[in-house]
Amino acid sequence: MYNFFVGEESRRDELFFLTGADYNHMRNVLRMHPGETVLVSHGGETSLCTLLRYENDAAVVEIVEESYQNTELPVEIYLFQGLPKSDKLELVIQKTVELGVFEVIPVEMHRSIVKLDEKKKALKRDRWQAIAESAAKQSKRSVIPHVSDVLSWKEALLRMGEMDVLLVPYENENGMRVLGETLQKIQSGMRVGILIGPEGGFEPREAEDAVRAGGVCVSLGHRILRTETAAITAVGTCMLHAEMHLSKESV
Repeated sequence: MYNFFVGEESRRDELFFLTGADYNHMRNVLRMHPGETVLVSHGGETSLCTLLRYENDAAVVEIVEESYQNTELPVEIYLFQGLPKSDKLELVIQKTVELGVFEVIPVEMHRSIVKLDEKKKALKRDRWQAIAESAAKQSKRSVIPHVSDVLSWKEALLRMGEMDVLLVPYENENGMRVLGETLQKIQSGMRVGILIGPEGGFEPREAEDAVRAGGVCVSLGHRILRTETAAITAVGTCMLHAEMHLSKESV
């Protein structure tokens, strides 16, 4: 089934009115007919709906079952991603959204090769957010994860200080015992931050700053991972822990 995201203003009693790009996609691209079912996500919940009719440039769908499914993790994962070069961040956003990340926060770090002016930052962010929305629809998420503006290192440190748990995968950290111990501290409802360095990794000072902000340096294994691989691996590790040990379905 196809998944559409709407605001609460689109709801009238037991009906949703899908307009704009969603209406065009449903009618002219998917060529859906009355009676077909779709998923509509709104306010963090997903409802099972049936297409009733098209009217006045709107697709009118009726709710069959509210709170039909909940695909969100019991924790909020915030990915602080050191700004990588090329289109690597697009891959990171797509895959980590599929894995359940709550917010992706691009960070300008000392070894970030890419330097963006304010105009390029705005254009990039619009594209990144569109990628997050597409990935959320594909993976049947109940919310569209937010991609923040590109933050400076100082700005990012302030956000890191808001986390309940902050993982800092660091190539100079040996052994995975600390990773396991830190994962065990994660509880439902927590905000879990993950800090990933850009190509070339962290400057030692940045790792020290992150620890002072509450971070725990951990290892993702004996191999040196590319920045995009490290991000996907770290988010996937937290996702698996949350699904296996914190989700109601795992009980």
